[in-house]
Amino acid sequence: MTIWQQLMPNCPDRLARAATTAMERVRPHWSRVDDLVLINQAKVLRAFQACGVADIHFAASTGYGYSDIGREKIEELFAHVFRTEAALVRAQIASGTHAIACGLFGALRAGDRLIAAAGAPYDTLRQVIHGAPGSLTEYGVTYQEVPLRTDLTVDVEGVAQAALQPDARVVFIQRSRGYSLRPSLSLESIRAIVAAVKAVRPDVICMVDNCYGEFTQPEEPAEVGADLVCGSLIKNAGGGIAPTGGYVAGRRELVERAASRLIAPGIGTEVGANLGVNRLFLQGFFLAPHVTGEALRGAQFTAALFAELGFAVRPAFDAERYDLVQAVELGTGAGLVAFCEAVQRSSPVDAHVRPEPWDMPGYTDQVIMAAGTFVQGSSIELSADGPMRAPYAAYFQGGLTREHVILAALNAANELMARGHLK
Repeated sequence: MTIWQQLMPNCPDRLARAATTAMERVRPHWSRVDDLVLINQAKVLRAFQACGVADIHFAASTGYGYSDIGREKIEELFAHVFRTEAALVRAQIASGTHAIACGLFGALRAGDRLIAAAGAPYDTLRQVIHGAPGSLTEYGVTYQEVPLRTDLTVDVEGVAQAALQPDARVVFIQRSRGYSLRPSLSLESIRAIVAAVKAVRPDVICMVDNCYGEFTQPEEPAEVGADLVCGSLIKNAGGGIAPTGGYVAGRRELVERAASRLIAPGIGTEVGANLGVNRLFLQGFFLAPHVTGEALRGAQFTAALFAELGFAVRPAFDAERYDLVQAVELGTGAGLVAFCEAVQRSSPVDAHVRPEPWDMPGYTDQVIMAAGTFVQGSSIELSADGPMRAPYAAYFQGGLTREHVILAALNAANELMARGHLK
């Protein structure tokens, strides 16, 4: 009896063979992830020691949160790890989109131009930029997208040309793929974009959406020239422990402006009670390199398994990875639903729930989302989701342990096989 048949009674022979092949293919590549995790864990450990994190920094604050030394220590720590002048790390930041919105509204003024460097950003951020009440364009900001090249890479020359416009103020760089099939951006790609922009307009702000990208490489975006970096603590940087929150890190004046948008002008970073989450933020950040590595290994196995079963996957199992997201093209809406239902049934929380496509706020198409997580919506925990539009790709990301990802991927493949969706 194979390991797969022990894990899954009545495991189809085809699935067992595919899983065996997938595991054989990915194991040599896991050693690269081991090295990455070790490098990033050493960096984070040294930062905790250099910043003098102590038990006293776990204490809770309430009300205004004045003189919260724990909150200040967390922000010092994030700035140290991300190599920035300052950081804003708050429980009051509800999501990655919220963190990015704070950064954008802080940096932009009426008459300024915002340039999206990698084509259209993901769905919820489009509502922040234009279309929704209170969006940037409603406040007089001009918005421009630089389309991707035909090979789905960033048109660096086109971005630099757009930055030459006199009203250009912010170039926005989305590191992860979002709900698209373009490759996620490496730090070398981000370096090239920033260098091209700064060569023609040193004053233009280069801002990076770092969601899903933290600790997937040995460096972070500010180390390759980004002025501002934003992300969510219920993705990589929270290590699966942070119960909410987000961060904005970068040049001090830009972080202060983002804080003014989050709290209020004239108050900025001075207030904001931590509500007892300091220990969770610190412990989650300490674990983040390891948990990110687990998710990366799980994504590699998923890519190898579904490619072996005949599905298009992006990225391939042996490709360099710059975020946690694994796209699997299912080809039909029914296939996408079957995949997400199986992932939900593989969850430790709400496994009995059946996900359905719905009109999710901020999205133009119905979205189906499987997320049986300990923290609501936590994408560093295992989740699968996708818009109900061609090519009906499932975006499979996260996983606190690689074993959980492997089990969920097996169950999803088995469900597709049972419903006749394999090729």
